[in-house]
Amino acid sequence: MAAFHYKATTSSGEILEGERRADHEANVVEWLHSQGYIPIRIEEAAAGGRGRSRQRVGKGLFGGKKTVRQNDVAVVTGELATLLRAGLPLDRAFSTLIEIAEEGPVREILTRLQEQVRGGASLAEAMESQGETFSPLYISMIRAGEAGGALDVILGRLADFMERSKALKNAVTSALIYPAILVGVAGLSVIILLAFVVPQFQQLFEDAGKALPLATQIVIAAGDLLQNYWWALLLGFLAVLLLLRYQLQVPEYRYRWDGWLLRLPLAGDLIAKLEMARLSRTLSTLLLNGVPLLSALAIIKDTLGNRVMAEALNEVADELRQGHGMADPLLETGLFPKMAVQMIKVGEETGQLEDMLGQVAETYDVEVESTIKRLLALLEPVLILSLGVIIAGIIMSILVAILSVNELAF
Repeated sequence: MAAFHYKATTSSGEILEGERRADHEANVVEWLHSQGYIPIRIEEAAAGGRGRSRQRVGKGLFGGKKTVRQNDVAVVTGELATLLRAGLPLDRAFSTLIEIAEEGPVREILTRLQEQVRGGASLAEAMESQGETFSPLYISMIRAGEAGGALDVILGRLADFMERSKALKNAVTSALIYPAILVGVAGLSVIILLAFVVPQFQQLFEDAGKALPLATQIVIAAGDLLQNYWWALLLGFLAVLLLLRYQLQVPEYRYRWDGWLLRLPLAGDLIAKLEMARLSRTLSTLLLNGVPLLSALAIIKDTLGNRVMAEALNEVADELRQGHGMADPLLETGLFPKMAVQMIKVGEETGQLEDMLGQVAETYDVEVESTIKRLLALLEPVLILSLGVIIAGIIMSILVAILSVNELAF
């Protein structure tokens, strides 16, 4: 059994804090409910102090951060949904969250939200005044929840949406860590060989006074370049990165870049599936919360990472305004996976578009993970083989030169 540190509140707003041993976090939640308490935060205790926070009812509010991350917004969303579902008024729920939050930007935002709501503003209006802390998608859903009198339900869906989006992002990021390490090791190995190992043989070759094989001359020249002009190479690399970053901020160049990415043999398919999962989940969440389809598409444009696919939604919106369905225009763009479009078409025909979009999102979450695994299965041996070939080529060029200097047959 593990020890869990919990924070809970009573219906009157009193904050309780303590520890309880249990097999799982869910057991602690169940025990708190049986005692008439509302769980706010549950963390697994670690040796020498509290453990790291868990997600949803197990993830704590942050402290000491300079900015409010989307991770933080997801935590507040889940905890606010929990308090509202338990029957606490919005003002008291804010007071509870402010009380348990540590000093920092999150407490400041919560305080400002509470003050504005007390002043007569709606929650959506208060959130809209907080700059970029809350996305247009988030604010639209809050506005729909307030209009329908189901704010607690909307907040719960938002928290779930943010968790799923984060899980997908983490899956992609985690999958790229190992290839990035391989590339880093390969680059470092080649640099060490060229800059430190190869120059050790250069004096030997110069003393021999014989013409060196072309491969050896290339390797020695590369070593000289790294030793004497490493700063120029570094500046050139940084200049290329800055130029690329600048160009990606220009809409025209960004559009071309994203179009090129979609045309890549394997990566293009992965990007299309990733964006399809994001589009489907976001659209499903918005429609379930009463946001009109055209308004939802306008919001989704800002959530997609690929500008080519985002701009294609303009064509879909134009067709919708003319009374047509959504599936056929999506198919005509040629950018979205055909299977997903067919599922959307079935949803339109059966009047269950929101549910079908949710299924599309779940399907393509799995597709993205499986595609990443397949790509890694291909990429890892290619990287390892490439590293081996490059290092072997450098070593062989040196050996050939040594044998040539000593007039030995190879």
